[in-house]
Amino acid sequence: MKKKTVLITGSTGFVGSHVLQALMGRDDIHLIAACRDPSRLLPVFTGEVRQGDLTNNEYVTSLVQGVDIVCHAAAWTSLWAHKKQEEQLFRDPTIALIDAAIEAGVERFMFDSSIVAVPPKRDGSPIGDHEAGVRPGFWPHMNVTIDIEEHMRQRSDQGTKMIVLRIGHYVGERFNLGLLSLLIPRLKTHLVPWVAGGRARQSMVAGEDVAAGYALSIDAKGLGDYEQFNICGPDFPTMREIINFLHEEEGIPRPHFGVPLFGAYLFGWLMEKLNPILPGDPFLTRAIVLLGEDRYAPSDLARERLGYEPKIGWKTAMRRQLQDEARRGNPKASLVGGRKAKSL
Repeated sequence: MKKKTVLITGSTGFVGSHVLQALMGRDDIHLIAACRDPSRLLPVFTGEVRQGDLTNNEYVTSLVQGVDIVCHAAAWTSLWAHKKQEEQLFRDPTIALIDAAIEAGVERFMFDSSIVAVPPKRDGSPIGDHEAGVRPGFWPHMNVTIDIEEHMRQRSDQGTKMIVLRIGHYVGERFNLGLLSLLIPRLKTHLVPWVAGGRARQSMVAGEDVAAGYALSIDAKGLGDYEQFNICGPDFPTMREIINFLHEEEGIPRPHFGVPLFGAYLFGWLMEKLNPILPGDPFLTRAIVLLGEDRYAPSDLARERLGYEPKIGWKTAMRRQLQDEARRGNPKASLVGGRKAKSL
């Protein structure tokens, strides 16, 4: 049986490294790691490397030659503003990669999007897998993510199956940007309130479970030309449960007061406006508030169609991330990530 050639972009980042790790032991796959800096690959990986930058069109064209499956885990992200960078460093290279993959006859193109692409359900109902994304307007990264989803949908009739994995909030080892990294230093200032009583449910997912979603999508039979799947963890803790866990495990201060959701968005808008005259990143942005809104996104369709069964609970994943960050000296999380990282 001929081996499938699987290309992983962003293979030194959180998602890409976990996908690489999950697929390394498979004898039926020829694995290719695409990255800018091979020295940052997992030391145990000894397979083929295609080094280059996705903003280089010639590299993108050559990258997909002889490839059956593309796992596109590379991204550039910011939790506020930076519209030009999001388009030039994330949207445009990704669209070029999709088009090159179609031209090269790639069988499947997979992309990890976010459940945040769908607005929160204020009535508590679940977020469906095939709901259309809605651009929040104030957050360029999510606007660009939805642009990519729509391009995949529009080009799904060209012979390459398009699979969008809408992922919950990343948590776990090798991740330095996201809900946990943003929350802890802000809680320590004693300025973070309970937003809407801390009742919002959070869709958390460990890197290993994200990788399982990718791995299962490689082999899944009977998929249509375009598919979307929620890929989240086994449970959905409230923000209050998460903060209480951090307090009990790490002594992180709990909030001392509460504000309505509208007040949090207003404060985030104000911090963005004041940023030009204040040093560093804004303390809060509207994107951070949006991340923390209530989202219940069960992975029922992925369970049915892919055989996906998340295995790592949010407390285990959070402990792993806390331990990993402690080993690395608790690096400060910026609101702007590199092409190796994603905020959701």
